[in-house]
Amino acid sequence: MKKYLDETLSAQERAEALVDELTVEEMAGLLKYESDEVKRLGIKAYNWWGEGLHGFSRSGISTLFPQAIGLAATFDRQLLHTAGRVTGTEARAKYKWYTKYGDVDKFKGITLWAPNINIFRDPRWGRGQETYGEDPYLTAELGIQYVKGIQGDEKTMLAAACAKHFAAHSGPEETRHGFNAKVSEKDLNETYLPAFERLVKEAKVEGVMGAYNAVNGEPCCASSYLMDKLKQWGFDGYFVSDCWAIRDFHEAHKITSSAEESAAMAINAGCDVNCGCTYEHLLEAYERDLVDEEAIRQACIHAMRTRIRLGMLDSTEHFDIPYTAVCCKQHKEASLEAAQKSMVLLKNNGLLPLDEGKIHTIAVIGPHGDSTTALEGNYTPKADRYTTFVTGIQDRFSGRVIFAEGCHLYRDRISQISLAGDRYAEAMAAAENADVVVACVGLDASIEGEQGDAGNEYGSGDKTDLMLPLSQRTLLEKLMSTGKPLVVVCAAGSAINTLVDADAVIHAWYSGSEGGKALAQILFGDISPSGKLPVTFYEDAEALPQYEDYSMKDRTYRYVQGNVLYPFGYGLTYSKVRCGGLSYSDFTARVEIENTGSFEVDEVVQVYIKDRCEQAVPNHKLCGFERVHLMPAEKKTVSLDLDKSMFTAVNEKGERAVYSKEFTLYAGVSQPDPLSEKLCGCSCARVEIRI
Repeated sequence: MKKYLDETLSAQERAEALVDELTVEEMAGLLKYESDEVKRLGIKAYNWWGEGLHGFSRSGISTLFPQAIGLAATFDRQLLHTAGRVTGTEARAKYKWYTKYGDVDKFKGITLWAPNINIFRDPRWGRGQETYGEDPYLTAELGIQYVKGIQGDEKTMLAAACAKHFAAHSGPEETRHGFNAKVSEKDLNETYLPAFERLVKEAKVEGVMGAYNAVNGEPCCASSYLMDKLKQWGFDGYFVSDCWAIRDFHEAHKITSSAEESAAMAINAGCDVNCGCTYEHLLEAYERDLVDEEAIRQACIHAMRTRIRLGMLDSTEHFDIPYTAVCCKQHKEASLEAAQKSMVLLKNNGLLPLDEGKIHTIAVIGPHGDSTTALEGNYTPKADRYTTFVTGIQDRFSGRVIFAEGCHLYRDRISQISLAGDRYAEAMAAAENADVVVACVGLDASIEGEQGDAGNEYGSGDKTDLMLPLSQRTLLEKLMSTGKPLVVVCAAGSAINTLVDADAVIHAWYSGSEGGKALAQILFGDISPSGKLPVTFYEDAEALPQYEDYSMKDRTYRYVQGNVLYPFGYGLTYSKVRCGGLSYSDFTARVEIENTGSFEVDEVVQVYIKDRCEQAVPNHKLCGFERVHLMPAEKKTVSLDLDKSMFTAVNEKGERAVYSKEFTLYAGVSQPDPLSEKLCGCSCARVEIRI
């Protein structure tokens, strides 16, 4: 038996033995994302490019979960693990059959380039919807679980997750290929890098993807600073470039003069696999002595080590996963649960939940009322069945449901001629003949998203402001003028200021294939809303720092001063929940939580810490959270283990240490700031501690 086929050896030993059998030409061919077949050694052709952001994406029919930002709004670690497991399982089930029929195209493999753990530092970033929000701790906690779900804990890896985009990649989309993010050591080590470090150390994420941009003058896919960080953290997976990012070295960053030089720069720095075309010039770089054989060999060992861990040279238990696992009942139930827990009730004057005994006719109005794109977001799977918002309400409500599109999503050709065009007229007729209006508005991946995917008139997928498009603002103003009770449901992957004083506002994100069913259940009180904002909703984009400025000053809840519409961690339920009795001992916080209302709810206990040292963030930071289910009048004591790193701060040199012995801990169902406590009607418990 060849040594590389010996399953008793480690993946590292097997990869080294396998690569020793290869020629330089064969090694180079295995480092392209469309990697070559080496028939004589049993290595099949393989395409590394797979997507799994919120389900196995771009690969036909798969279970469609809420977009990543919606998953983050659940504040539910176990749910993220389940979503990852479903994604990995369906990828593996499809891979078995794709390979059976010889299909090795992109999006057909089991190396999934997810999760996106960049920090959503600015609400204008179109790809912010792909992230877990603005907080490094929340991002890491949820990202770890998603990775563990995708990769599994069996002998053979279920599928390989990949932490992207390393690093400091949060827009702008329009200039990303040549953009240089200037970031202080403090901001890098306090905000932009911690989630990557934890996914490498704690989740053992198999892949890391380099970003398009440069950081402090070094392109991320060949950054000695970033590669040194991975070594310090003990990363032993594979490093892959973002797609065509290495070509940017000579075309956009202008730090090399040819494809051969760019290929050599990347592989010498430690980029193993190239998504793009530049490693097609790797042999030319080798022949010009720009790269030596050992650098190519090490990259190939890393790549083949991952493929061995995935069982590509062996028989594996994962071949037993049936194709019928795809979109099975259990997986759809997980998607529904995620949608239920993700939607955030931002405002409610008492209209919700709707009283079916008093309502006979509901008007569902708006461009997202019967839209499947409102459920998807970008990097999306295609579901085998969608329940849109109007369909969910029709299925749930026994009375009359009237639907009107109202306007185009972001431009109304009719209204350009006359604002009283027949779309608006139909909307007004529907509203006037209903007891309650549910306005379904928002954005979709054609407006906010990745450069090249979004086709809007804005900045290559980025937003220029925080408002709805004009056509929708006009629609909401007209609906408000009717005086009918109004619920605004906003489907978007980022902060939106609807600018209307509606009776109730629900931010639904891109809620997945079951989004309409979940919305209806919330509207009629079958369940209580329980999502929390993983990002700050600001009042006005004009008051934000410059988009290109990567300093954290005045960004996110940890640094912001004013301009907040709805705060991070905020979200209402249909009950009243009180937190008290907070105590602390030996890195464990204990808090009593009581449902003082009459509605069965899920709530998210949130623990924040305020460090008094000058190196600390100006406000406070999340250091613990836990979902809790409470019956009416039920009281529970929740224990939350706090990691010792939560008591550290980062100085201007980027050094993390304990600089203080005195801290304040807060526990509640929101942040410990006046606006949060005013909006949710519940103050946080607090305790002074000393370590």
